[in-house]
Parts: sequence; C-alpha cells; structure tokens
Amino acid sequence: MSVVNRPSEISVKPLFEKDLDFFLKRFNNFIDAELRHVEIVSPTTISITIATQDSARAFDWITIKLEFSGVSDAKLLDTNKLSFVDMSDGTTLLYEDTVFAFGISKCSNLSGIKTSTCFIIGSDLKYQEGSF
Repeated sequence: MSVVNRPSEISVKPLFEKDLDFFLKRFNNFIDAELRHVEIVSPTTISITIATQDSARAFDWITIKLEFSGVSDAKLLDTNKLSFVDMSDGTTLLYEDTVFAFGISKCSNLSGIKTSTCFIIGSDLKYQEGSF
C-alpha cells in the first residue's frame, strides 16, 4: 500500500495591485465564468468562489476563491440567485483609492463598480486556486 502525502489545504496567496492585470488576463476577466458561492466569513471578510477557465492550464476549468478582508462596502446576492447571474461581460477587479474593488460586469472605475448587481470593496485581497 502506498501513501500519498497531500497538503491539507491549497495555499492562499495575496494578490497585489501590480499583479492584477496578469491575473485578469490569465482568467480572461472571468468572462462566461460561473459564480458559485459567496460567503460572509466575518463582518469584515467576504469570500467569493468563481468557476472559470485558466489560460495557464490550456483553458481547463478551475475554481478561484477571492477573499476580501477589510471590507468597507458590499452588495451581495443570495446563494439561490448566483446561478442566474449573467457573467457574459465578466467581472471588474481593480485597485483604486487604496482599496480592491470587485464587481460583476465591465466597469471602468470604483463608482461604476458600486452600481453592479454584486460588488465587494476591501483593503486586502487573497486568492486560492482549486479544482473544478
């Protein structure tokens, strides 16, 4: 019998402002992705899980969990409505005014994100890659 050592948890990595363009290009701005889960971890921490294609893996489908901490504003959807979210325009993820902002749809700035059907604004951002 062989024993395979598996990490108990996939590593969570910080996402920095300088890496946002590469990150979004890798996942094609989450165009036609699937919004899977939104979780309020604490009063100031929210995570969102998205199934998307990864250009670094020959466009195989994976899940990406984005975890925002220091959340100062958010508009979230009920879990039972997530499968109805139109992701054909993808998402916007930007760093502006010392905060990370995430919103459904294509937006050009922070005030545009605040008009999205779902958005999160926080001071720090981490991500975790997972299997589809």
